[in-house]
Parts: sequence; C-alpha cells; structure tokens
Amino acid sequence: MAEAHQAVAFQFTITPEGIDLHLSYQALSQIYLSGLRSWKKRISRIKNRIIKGVYPASPSSWLFVVIAILATMYMQSDPSMGLIAKIRDLDRTKTVLSVLLFSTLLWLSLILALRFCLKLLLSYHRWMFELHGRISTKTKVWATLVRLLSSRKPLLYSYQTSLPHLPVPSIKDTLERYLESVKPLLDVDGFQRMTRLAAEFEKSLGNRLQKYLKLKALWATNYVSDWWEEYVYLRSRSPIMVNSNYYGMDFLYVTPTSTQAARAGNTITALFLYRRKVNREELNPVFIPLCAAQCERMFNTTRTPGEETDVLQHWQDSEFVAVYHRGRYFRLWVYRAGRLLSPREIQYQIQRILDDPSPPSPGEDKLGALTAGNRTPWAQMRKQFFSSGVNKRSLDCIEKAAFFVTLDDQEEGMMGENPSVNLDRYAKSLLHGKCYDRWFDKSFSVVVYKNGKNGLNAEHSWADAPIVAHLWEFTLATDAFHLGYTADGNCKGEIEHSLPPPQRLTFSFLNALADDVDCHVFPFREFGKGRIKKMKLSPDSFVQLALQLAYYRDRGTFCLTYEASMTRLFREGRTETVRSSSNESCAFVLALEDREHCHKLLRKAAEKHQNLYRLAMTGSGIDRHLFCLYVVSKYLGVESPFLKEVLSEPWRLSTSQTPVQQMELFDLVNHPEFISLGGGFGPVADDGYGVSYIIMGEEMINFHVSCKHSCTETDSHKFGSQISQAMMDLMTLLNPDFKEATKANPDKQS
Repeated sequence: MAEAHQAVAFQFTITPEGIDLHLSYQALSQIYLSGLRSWKKRISRIKNRIIKGVYPASPSSWLFVVIAILATMYMQSDPSMGLIAKIRDLDRTKTVLSVLLFSTLLWLSLILALRFCLKLLLSYHRWMFELHGRISTKTKVWATLVRLLSSRKPLLYSYQTSLPHLPVPSIKDTLERYLESVKPLLDVDGFQRMTRLAAEFEKSLGNRLQKYLKLKALWATNYVSDWWEEYVYLRSRSPIMVNSNYYGMDFLYVTPTSTQAARAGNTITALFLYRRKVNREELNPVFIPLCAAQCERMFNTTRTPGEETDVLQHWQDSEFVAVYHRGRYFRLWVYRAGRLLSPREIQYQIQRILDDPSPPSPGEDKLGALTAGNRTPWAQMRKQFFSSGVNKRSLDCIEKAAFFVTLDDQEEGMMGENPSVNLDRYAKSLLHGKCYDRWFDKSFSVVVYKNGKNGLNAEHSWADAPIVAHLWEFTLATDAFHLGYTADGNCKGEIEHSLPPPQRLTFSFLNALADDVDCHVFPFREFGKGRIKKMKLSPDSFVQLALQLAYYRDRGTFCLTYEASMTRLFREGRTETVRSSSNESCAFVLALEDREHCHKLLRKAAEKHQNLYRLAMTGSGIDRHLFCLYVVSKYLGVESPFLKEVLSEPWRLSTSQTPVQQMELFDLVNHPEFISLGGGFGPVADDGYGVSYIIMGEEMINFHVSCKHSCTETDSHKFGSQISQAMMDLMTLLNPDFKEATKANPDKQS
C-alpha cells in the first residue's frame, strides 16, 4: 500500500472544522518533472521540424538573406526590382516590414530550388552500375554536388522530402526481365506457354492496368509500399510466428555477463538510448541518403488483430516496457520523474520480477499463444474477452509498452559438449520460443536468457530487417562497450531504493507450427569477404552462387530464388526481389558439375547477379511491379491468367543478407570475439529453405538455414553442409592453391 499512497498527489478529508487538505510534495515533484520531460520533447520535435523543414538550408540563413537585402537597399540599390515597393504600397507597410516579407519569400524560394536540385541529384543512380575503380567524370561531379548541397549535418529525416519517388517500370521491360528469370527453370514447352501468356497480357489488360498504376504513382508517395504492407502482411490470416516474424542473435563467442537481470538492465537501457536518438533525430544518415520512414514505428508499436485485416497501432511515447516471466506479465516503468533509470536500477527492478514467487492466474501463462496462431480467431477472442475491464487494461499495458521483454528460464548459446546443436536450439528459441512466452504482435520483443544470453524477435509488417539490424547492432555495442559491467557482472550506476516495484498485470478468465521448424545456424570460418574481394568478386554474388550450387546438389534441379533488396533510395521504399537464379547462374552450376569453362562462367554469373541487384535497388525490379498490377486488377474486378500464375509461383529458396551498418561500433581487430551471429527467419515454402547470412569482418560469414520437418526432401543440416562445400568449391575454382592452404591450416575449419 505504500506505493499507492506515494502515487497520490493529494488527499483530503472533510471534518466539522472544514476540509483538511494533505499535499504529497514528493508526488507533485514527480508530476512536475514528468511534465517537464514531456515539454522538452515537444520543443525538441518543433525545433527538429523547423531544421529539417528548411533543409538543405539552415534557419540562420534567413537572417543572412535579410541582412544582404537590407545592405543592398542601404547602398541605394533595389535587388527586388521594384517588388518591395509594390508590397509596401499594397499592404501599406513600412519599408523594413516589406523587406522582411520579400526576404522571407526569397529565402523560401531558394530552399525549394535547393531541394529540387538535391532531388534531381538523388535521382541519379548510374554510379551503382560503374565498375569499381573506374568512376566516370559525370559521377565525380555528381558526388561533389551532393556533398556541397548536404554539407550541413542532416538530421535523421532531413532527406525525406528530397528523395525521389519510386518509378513505375514499363510493362515491356518488366515482362522481358520476368521471362529471362524463369527461362532456366522451365522446359521448352513451359517457357513458350509463359511467353504466350505474357504477350497476351501486354497487348490486352497490361496497358490498362499500367495506366492506373502510373496514376497512383503521381498521387502517392510510393506506389508499392502501402499495398505491400496491407496485402502481404496485414491482410494475411496465417500465423505471423515463423511465417513472418524473424529473429536476431547475441554475440557468437562471448556473453558480457552471466547475470540475467544485469544483461536485461543494460539491454533495456541501450534500447531506450537508441529510441532517444530516433526521437531527437540524432541517427546520422549514411553518405548516400536512404529513406528513414520505417524508423518512425520502431518503438511503442503493436500489430492489432482484425477479422479481415490487422492494424498497426503506434503511440507517440511510452515510459514503460512489458515483461514476461514464468507465466506472469509485469509493467516495468523505466522513467521516474522524467529521468531514465540507470542500468543498475533497471537490473534491480528486473531482479524483483525474477524473485517474485506469485503464480500466474488461470490461463495467464499461455496468453501469448493468441499472438502466435491464426489472426482471425485472435481477433474474435480479443473482441469477446479483452474489450473491457481488467483484461482490457492489462492488454493495453502490453500493447502500449515501448517493447516487450521475456525473461526466459532456459540457458542458450553456443555452449556445452555439442555447441552446434545448442546453437540451432538457440535460433529456434528466438524464432518461436514456447509459442506462448513471446508477444509476437509487438514491433519487437527482447529475450534475455538465464545465462545472460539475449536476442530479439521482430514483427515484419512495420519495417524490414536492415532497420532492426541497425537497432540491434547499436544495442549490442552499447551494452558491451559503452555501458559495461562491474567486475562481479552487475550493471554500473546507483540505485534509488524507493523505486516502486514493477506492476503485476492481471487477467481473468499451438505448438504444431513451431515443432515443424528445422533450424541450423553455423559460422563459416574458412574465409570471408576479404578473400572474395581479392578475387575481384562481390561477396554477396559469391554467396548467392554458392547457394545456387548447394540447392542444385541438394535437389538436383533449380528453383525460383528470392533475395531481398532494399529500395530505400526512394521515398518510403522498402524491398524488391532479386531473382538470383538466372540463365548465367544455372549455366555456371551445370558447367561446374561437368568441369567445363567454369572460371569464365562464374564471373559472368556474378556480374549478372550484381546487375540484377542494382536494377532492383534502382526501381527496375520485377516482382513489386507485377504485384501492384495484380492489386489493380483485383480492384477492377478483372482476371489475368498471367498475373495469377506469376504470383502463385513458390519461392523454394528464400534468402536475405543481414547488413552490417555500424562496423565502427565494433573493434574486431582488438576484440575479434565480439562477432555478431546475425539473425534468421522461417522458410517461405513448405518444401523450401530460408537462408539468412551476415558477412562479419573479413574472415567469417554466419549462416542461418531453416526448413520444415514435415517435408521429407529438406534438411537444414544437410543443406548447411552443401552450402559450406559449395563455398569451398567456388573459392578453389578461383584460387586452386586455396584447398592446399586450408589443409595446411586445419584450425580454420568450422
């Protein structure tokens, strides 16, 4: 009851002598400081809006323009060519006010002109297609102009209004690229049939649909993103666990502390420090400006289920996190009187939760399973049981939390007598856990294990993996190198012992999918991007060709391959598909198996893959265009046999590279043990593989392979071995001495 009394700002009693008023100065102080923090945030937002609103100019440049105009007027010269006099006569204002008005209009015009020039410059993408070390004069001039126009330090969202819109490719180009991509996957009759369907589509329905799509592109900021979010993610009624959500892992070799509460304290602190940077727009855009719109819904966001479509709900702020431990839910406040609690204080609060002996309420321990199953039953249950009363209040606390935290009773990581098997179990735990001990609807959930290992599970609809990867890189680096731990493994900082305990949430009152997932995680240590680059090949192209070779050896055929590429060079851009299985890659694989002309075909296939990736990044991909044409056809109520068949083709090999975006945060030279494992996802097709990989430093590539046990033709461990062997074979082909060198240094074998 002490905490309840402290939370009340004042109490009063009515006596015969009148009203006896008792003020709690401590509570009033807390209210004042919390309000002060809110006003500081509002002022900061207003300031940032002004700064990015006038970018690439600065607010102070207005004063420069005014002084320049006044100086020329003082010298008996009229730079306005009579406009100042006309303004003065129209409004009957004084000369100084007329000068101020003219100067402001001139300043705004200059800002619009500069922004238009920057937009034109950012629409130039030919630099991506130039050979390394052979930069054209045109590209050099372009780079110089971009530096000049963006020389003032930008905020996170400064470039948003200057980014170009995603262009709509021509029907002819998209169909040609599509037919080229499926040619190696079809027999002669099948390819002729698809060619005929494509030609009929182009002549009849295609041009009509294209007109509607171009109209949308003129009106909307991005002609793909809103439909992609709605129809691919939010309208899907299947479980988001495994099928949509993905995971990120801790360091491979080290765990900064084995104390669970301490690791949770530093992790939560690091995440809130990142949120502060996002709110203040202090995250610096990279040299080439990318769209940062996805960062807006990173925190305080939940996917709410609906019977037909889900909705993403985002709140402006949240000062607490929701915590799950042993079937109980807690609300943990991380701000007190406008101050972010120290890592040591958060550890203290987490330890209170760990020490809480109270049992879960009936049905409470399995509540999270609702977010793991099909969306429609969850929506119906939510409407029936969580629309009012204590259930609604507790559910609101979970959904409005900054993010979700699970304190897991298991120990995970690469440990024990069989580290490889334990690493696979660690991946499965992050992907789905026990199905009920994660809240899969939150934008992301952090998992902290009993032995101090951590990781996260992220919901996919609000953002793509590179956004979450950037967040997780910052979190791991801040935890290990900035916040740190004491010698006994505890968080640093002081504790205010008067902190109220975490609030226990109360409620009154599907494991088949998770069991089917087969995960295999392995570090490939034989070589990394350093050796690949010495062979003058793109590391990503090299890995993709190895995956093509591995799949052919595994299944004896080629398949439609999905590689995710970002389109954030454009405003509100998300992803595009790189169809990595090409004529060139298939020709190389077949030649390698027959040992004919392999070296030249390898380079040709790698160059083709790089070109496909560049086309996807610059708005000339295939699949998003065809997807949007399909959506338009559904709105118009017309059927296209061609589009129906294209969008029903299975992606049996779904791949994605986790980018390393903040290498400066990790000192891998002096601390090579702080290697990130990256993250992974579930297979897209029931009879296919999901492969994620992260290229760490110069000498390691970590792979995450997933498939389903229910398919007798897939095996994640077997396919992982095929990938390793394919990587070795490709490098041996490029450098015949490599195999002998590897034999001489067996310590590098994984």
